[in-house]
Amino acid sequence: MRSSIVKFIFIVSLALNISVIGTVGFLYYKQSGYWVTPFGKKIPSGRFLFEELSLRPEQLKEMKARAMQFRSEIDRERREITQKRKELIALMRADTPDVHSIKTIVAGINAMQGEMQTKIAVHMLEEKARLDENQQKQFFDLIENAMTQGRQMECPPSTDHD
Repeated sequence: MRSSIVKFIFIVSLALNISVIGTVGFLYYKQSGYWVTPFGKKIPSGRFLFEELSLRPEQLKEMKARAMQFRSEIDRERREITQKRKELIALMRADTPDVHSIKTIVAGINAMQGEMQTKIAVHMLEEKARLDENQQKQFFDLIENAMTQGRQMECPPSTDHD
């Protein structure tokens, strides 16, 4: 009797562990199948916004090659910014936060984000120069849609009640 209870508990434990490991693996796989564009839009890893343009095959091939290099650089910079944000949170958790260090990290994050935004703008202009007039219009329409994603670009109404 006691042996069968232990076996049952062991089987339930094993099934639970396998399901947890399977779920974690699935979520990791699913998450790694996407990347976030410089505009905050989440798309599958093998896809690019510009694939929606009417590009010639050689244009598409060249653009993909440049985009892969650019994407890896931007992703690396995003990871660095994320690390700095973690450092910022760690400093703010302290019982007596060092305001000077906090301001230094915030300034560093701002500088990194500014540099990244400049790189994105320069990359966009380089790609624009390789496109014809119609493709350029489509290119910036795609970018504008990715940036706004249906969100309104105006400030929300004030909730102050006098």
